Amino acid sequence: MNAHAASPSSAASPRAPLALLAELTHRCPLSCPYCSNPVELTAREAELDTDGWADVFRQAADLGVLQLHLSGGEPASRRDLEDLVAAARDAGLYVNLITSGIGLTRKRLEALDAAGVDHVQLSLQGVGPAMADRIGHYRGSFTRKMEVAGWVADLGLPLTLNAVMHRHNFKDLPETLDLALDLGARRIEVATVQFHGWAATNRAALMPTREQAREASRLVLEAREKLKGRMVIDYVPADHHARFPKACMGGWGSTGLNVTPEGLVLPCHAAQTIPGLEFWSVADHPLAEIWTDSPAFRAYRGTDWMQEPCSSCERKLVDFGGCRCQALALAGDAAATDPVCSRSDRHADLVAAIDAEADAPAPEFVWRVAPR
Repeated sequence: MNAHAASPSSAASPRAPLALLAELTHRCPLSCPYCSNPVELTAREAELDTDGWADVFRQAADLGVLQLHLSGGEPASRRDLEDLVAAARDAGLYVNLITSGIGLTRKRLEALDAAGVDHVQLSLQGVGPAMADRIGHYRGSFTRKMEVAGWVADLGLPLTLNAVMHRHNFKDLPETLDLALDLGARRIEVATVQFHGWAATNRAALMPTREQAREASRLVLEAREKLKGRMVIDYVPADHHARFPKACMGGWGSTGLNVTPEGLVLPCHAAQTIPGLEFWSVADHPLAEIWTDSPAFRAYRGTDWMQEPCSSCERKLVDFGGCRCQALALAGDAAATDPVCSRSDRHADLVAAIDAEADAPAPEFVWRVAPR
């Protein structure tokens, strides 16, 4: 079943989205091998300008969006970042800055705080320079991140750490949690790598073993109990080794939307990998109309589009059949049951392939260069 053939009856009038992810740019000083941005990156000259983004923020607030996540690439690559933060706050949005820390100075962070940043989410590629600089493919990145975390604490801004976990750093999970505590983070996202974008190219180099996945889940459960009241731990498990898939985006077109650097509006970060979907741009349509009526958002909203076994499964409103982009990548059909689900007829073959891949020696990373 192709995206354009999804039943329009599955597009019941949606509730207002809670959050908007604004991908301000694909420019980034790091070249992480698990980057989930598209393989074809948007060039600087195609990015929305300051006024364009400010208009998106106003429309988002009018639509009912409460939280704005400023992301990239690296949002600090935008020279107008302070103006964008101020525009978002003027619109009444809660502003979360998602950053690698590279490109920030103390003076600039102070300016962003003055402009209205509410929260900083700092990526963590490793618990020391060797791993962090290797994964980010950028010498000195760890040192700068530790400086940025200190500045965030000095300014009294809430800090979340985002730690992408994979076969090379799962052994460092206890130290990762300790580092988050030492830095004063209120929250850490322990996110097993998701295989979209460039991460899909490096899947064999990143795929954790089944034993690593089990141990990580055990450690997270233990740490949540130990650190209750001190630090929140969000956890994205290794769904390739799970019995059931994650509820991607809480259901397609139900809770949030993404805006790409050039202004296309997506139901999820990787939706452009699905052929046949028609994405509308903020240059051509109001954001509210895109959310409610655009073909891409209507394609897999609700449950009418589902095939068996999803359509009659008691979990269909729990995990919504899993990830549509992953279903396409693994099953060749975006409307299929995500093969990571144990009820998929493709699950056994996937398990055999993934176990073989994870147990084999890891190949070298394939690096890419993001637009500057």
